[in-house]
Amino acid sequence: MTEKKVSFEQAMDRLEEIVRRLEQGDAPLEEALSLFEEGTRLVKRCSVQLDRAEQKVSKLLAGPGDTPRQVPFLEEDEA
Repeated sequence: MTEKKVSFEQAMDRLEEIVRRLEQGDAPLEEALSLFEEGTRLVKRCSVQLDRAEQKVSKLLAGPGDTPRQVPFLEEDEA
């Protein structure tokens, strides 16, 4: 995957592909290293995007005096 702009979902899909390929354990060493390197870049990119999303949610949920209110996410079976 090239270094072009990709959506969070595309990055996660590619990361899942990389994990599957590495878990198979049959990639030659150079390919495995390249996949691992790409995976670490994708993890960093996704982490930054998640941090930004978390900050945005915190701002949206700000309480009195701009103090963030802690609101738990609903459990899957509660949704």
